[in-house]
Amino acid sequence: MHTIIFATNNEHKIKEIQSLVGNDFTIITLEQAGIDIDIPEPHDTLQENAYEKAITIEKITKQNCFSEDTGLEIEALNGEPGVKSARYAGGDRNFQANIDKVLEKLNGITNRKAQFRTVICLLWNKEVFYFEGICKGTIAETMHGGEGFGYDPIFIPEGASKSFAEMTMEEKNIYSHRQKAVTQLFTFLHSI
Repeated sequence: MHTIIFATNNEHKIKEIQSLVGNDFTIITLEQAGIDIDIPEPHDTLQENAYEKAITIEKITKQNCFSEDTGLEIEALNGEPGVKSARYAGGDRNFQANIDKVLEKLNGITNRKAQFRTVICLLWNKEVFYFEGICKGTIAETMHGGEGFGYDPIFIPEGASKSFAEMTMEEKNIYSHRQKAVTQLFTFLHSI
């Protein structure tokens, strides 16, 4: 069994990824690795932010690790909030304020097309690998559901009739951008 550090303390992301990983890998969070730092995400792309987090943890621990960065990209808003998704309404990661800002900006706009995009950066034996998952969908006009986190209450994935926040973890994983990227990651790890 391999142990790999996931460079996050976001409990929702940890729970989601643990639900996708087989028994061949033990995922260790930053907290479990004894690391208590807030890694900055100063870059303009998801890929650069994911790399920043992974390389920071690899330098501290000298261990294999992976990180991810996810953004909600809304067509009518020229890809916003994108890389700024977590802090769209300000610096404090207030997702209710972020949702309110999205709904306000889309008020009266009929094009509600959007996608979630996840980029995973894996540092494995000093090599860098990237994996990407995309989930296309639409932005609802109001919030629905109490599950999930972030923008889940307003995002309806393509082919579904309810928001991510109305789905069980199993239902969400059918569509999830993060699931697609994680599947690629662990398919790759199983192959080496």
